[in-house]
Amino acid sequence: MQFECVEKDYFIYIEKNEKVMDTITQFCKDQGITNAKISGIGAVKKTEIGAYDTIAKEYIRKPFPKVWELVNFEGNVTLKEGVPFVHAHVVLSDHDMQTIGGHLFETTVAAVGEFFLRKFDGTAYRKLNEDVGLPCNCLEKRFEIS
Repeated sequence: MQFECVEKDYFIYIEKNEKVMDTITQFCKDQGITNAKISGIGAVKKTEIGAYDTIAKEYIRKPFPKVWELVNFEGNVTLKEGVPFVHAHVVLSDHDMQTIGGHLFETTVAAVGEFFLRKFDGTAYRKLNEDVGLPCNCLEKRFEIS
């Protein structure tokens, strides 16, 4: 992996055969990044994505081993149990330009992985929400419509 930083902005290049989620997570740990927004594009393989079943309160997971264009990667970083946690969703396109998408568990760069991470000075963290069944964001302020 390569990166360049200007103030709170990081341009990250994840290289061929590197795992995306593992690499970004370790990078955030090493750089002390606890809150951030991430986006990216590239070409990936060995991908596992899913969707959350709100009734069963578990993820439906599906592997996609072939090479796909990473059309869109959107995510964030917050603390989960005191450790940076990357939550990301992706849109992938096959060679017929058909797309799939979902929650990203992991993927490996097949050619290039170009990501932009913007760090922000926040205190967002995740805590298990029993009603939802997932660790959800806990933020500084609450807004209620009256």
